Amino acid sequence: MVFPSTIMSIAFSELGRNKMRSALTMLGIVIGVGAVIAMVSIGQGAQATIAEQIASAGSNLVMVMPGSFNSSGIRNGAGTSTRLTEEDYRAIQRECPSVKYVSPLVRANSPVVFGNLNWLTNIQGVNTSFLAIKAWEMESGSFFTEQDVSSDQRVCVLGKTVADNLFPGIDPVGQELRIKNTPWRVVGVLKAKGQTGVGTDQDDTIVAPYTTVMKRIQRQSFIQGIMVSAVAEQATALAQQQITDLLHQRHNIISADEDDFTVRNLTDIAEMAQNSSRVMTLLLASIALVSLLVGGIGVMNIMLVSVTERTREIGIRMAIGATGGDIQFQFLMEAVVLTIAGGIVGVLFGITASRLISDSLGWPTLLSTAAIGMALAFSGAVGIGAGWYPARRASRLNPIDSLRYE
Repeated sequence: MVFPSTIMSIAFSELGRNKMRSALTMLGIVIGVGAVIAMVSIGQGAQATIAEQIASAGSNLVMVMPGSFNSSGIRNGAGTSTRLTEEDYRAIQRECPSVKYVSPLVRANSPVVFGNLNWLTNIQGVNTSFLAIKAWEMESGSFFTEQDVSSDQRVCVLGKTVADNLFPGIDPVGQELRIKNTPWRVVGVLKAKGQTGVGTDQDDTIVAPYTTVMKRIQRQSFIQGIMVSAVAEQATALAQQQITDLLHQRHNIISADEDDFTVRNLTDIAEMAQNSSRVMTLLLASIALVSLLVGGIGVMNIMLVSVTERTREIGIRMAIGATGGDIQFQFLMEAVVLTIAGGIVGVLFGITASRLISDSLGWPTLLSTAAIGMALAFSGAVGIGAGWYPARRASRLNPIDSLRYE
């Protein structure tokens, strides 16, 4: 019986004797493993980015938006209903136990002026729960107060984009800007949040008391939406149902077909986005695995050539006592050593490729230890699969015929 250490030594010796052939054979494995790691890192980077963007939209967020209404037999589009009121938002806050924070939402687009600079931006009218709902932090100054909301004060908090464009090199806090030709005092600046998944700049906004926006800018008595934060991520679906049931009762709605509002749970949107990204990751990994399988076919081909070239050597070893199992194990080990070595080099290649893709193209990538382990394990499995038939063939050679082989 030949010791495994001896067989391993012989395997390394044989592979080293044909360095160029071994290197070219490993190349298919290197490319396959590297491609798997790079593709999975791109997919997981996309998943992480989507999760981060969904989280930046708000904490356990549920949105209540106006629905449609009928006018003279014509059904108007979504968002045209004017039946959401302050009383609805207060009822949700009071009567829905799965809800933690609630804020009305009133939007307006308006030019904003400071000195000789102006900027067209979105103005959001909200209450003091806005920061908690949107998981947003202050960079400087402070947020407006409940007293500011109740007394319709003309105070505002600036998004970073607005602050940078209207107050270059100046601290905006305490300054006065003009909206609709009326003065508003800046009380704070929000930290930068960046773009949403569809490219909208979240920092290009001004946040103000909803009462002031309703009465002094929009001049309306209804609200354009309600932002809700559930008590926990797992409670968003329950909060959505409680809000729907409550508004059905308040608006005297019997059939869901008559809803004059819509309630959206962003958790569902997040799950759909994550599932789509997960499918794409699996697709990319599957394509990369094909190249790894092709590399395995190359290993099998070279091992068959090696068996043919070493037929006389196999006969000599059998003649001096090596069993068929020893011969099979030796050739199998040569194939596994070849693919594992290629797998290790492929891991380094995949990590380097992932970083180059991230740096040069700006695509988010996320290296996964699970993907690296899977790629190495698969390369080892490819080595066993590719080496089994050639090894089996070598072990079944007739020693006498092998000794006669020229």
